[in-house]
Amino acid sequence: MTGKDMKTAPHASHSPSLARRTVFFVLLCLWWPALGDAQDTALLAAQQNRLPSLRDDMDHKSLTTAATRHLRYLKTLSPDTVVRLENELCSRDCLLQSMATFLEILEQGPSPTELDQAIRENFNLYQAAGRDKGEKGEMLITGYYEPLLEGSLIKSAPFIHPLYSIPDSLISYRDPGTGRKTTGRQDSTGAKVPFWSRAEIEERELLAGNELVYLQDPVDAFVLHVQGSGKIRFQDGSLRAIQFAATNGRDYKSIGKLLVDEKKMTREEATMPSIRHYLEKNPGEQKRILHHNPRFVFFQWNKRKESPTGSLGLPLTAGRSIAIDPATLPTGLMAYLVSQKPVLDREGLLLHWEPMQRFVLPQDAGAAIKGAGRADLFWGNGHYAETAAGNMKEQGQLYFLVKKDATTNTQDTLASQLPGLR
Repeated sequence: MTGKDMKTAPHASHSPSLARRTVFFVLLCLWWPALGDAQDTALLAAQQNRLPSLRDDMDHKSLTTAATRHLRYLKTLSPDTVVRLENELCSRDCLLQSMATFLEILEQGPSPTELDQAIRENFNLYQAAGRDKGEKGEMLITGYYEPLLEGSLIKSAPFIHPLYSIPDSLISYRDPGTGRKTTGRQDSTGAKVPFWSRAEIEERELLAGNELVYLQDPVDAFVLHVQGSGKIRFQDGSLRAIQFAATNGRDYKSIGKLLVDEKKMTREEATMPSIRHYLEKNPGEQKRILHHNPRFVFFQWNKRKESPTGSLGLPLTAGRSIAIDPATLPTGLMAYLVSQKPVLDREGLLLHWEPMQRFVLPQDAGAAIKGAGRADLFWGNGHYAETAAGNMKEQGQLYFLVKKDATTNTQDTLASQLPGLR
């Protein structure tokens, strides 16, 4: 603090209100961690006159399906669950009321104008602070999808690139240095050490015996690691769904950023189709580039054939489910996404982008989705989904819906627990 910013504070004995506020602040700092599942959030109360038009560009059926599943999930949460908003708290009951009220509005079959009006009348909206934590709340919105890949349960050319199930050597433990839960393995002395990297696993075949299925292309395998789930089509025409089971615990490193840093392409060019094209044209660099990302994903078969499962254990709904950082943004609230979506021509090529506004559910997470400035939209499967997910790097905003009068002011909550403090 500079000298001109320093001011002499009045003595506490001459300012009872200041003393009470000081006591409140100290107690709040001590009490805050005791909020059960409360999490750090970066949500700001949105000004009504700056809200976008709350229209929805998709069908109500998909929204009702996703919201109903989410309501069932909310009912399984601990009674101590609390979401922190800007200056308020949203309890488990607040989450349940918010989702139930939203579904009641949908069940009335409102027109776009009626839906917009009903949301404004019944909910307060909180905006994700975004990457710059500024008023605009600008976020980077990307997409992911469910790939369909050819595979074999037996290693036989050209199916020679394995996806692995969780190995017995993978263990979870608390890092003695940070106290955080982490993933690793035990070395020959019994010491807990980081699990092998992608390069070590693939170069040294350290997980032999844990092969789940074999793919034709190492880039396909890498893409599935990034997307987290997909479907495998076997030579007899049968399909099996495969999904994320665990990781080796290593940090995710973007190969797109690597290619940009090496000036192999610009930031704007670094889309999945462009990256795949570069790898195909430069096979000698393929292994080095793929091994730049040390994070490695283990898979399992998904018994649900209709849809992949997100991190909350819920089936994902195409165009409705998003992945966010659950350490920063709340997974328990209905959200509203404003961004851009692709338009394809008759040949399936990207033609241009158009506005996208829709209600979405935060039902997934991802290694690359960190902070209040990122969200990843699940597009489903098929050509459009692959094109949208592979090319989407759009600006956007994300709002969360909280039922009016369902929240509790943080100071009021603390005062109720400490009745002597007023």
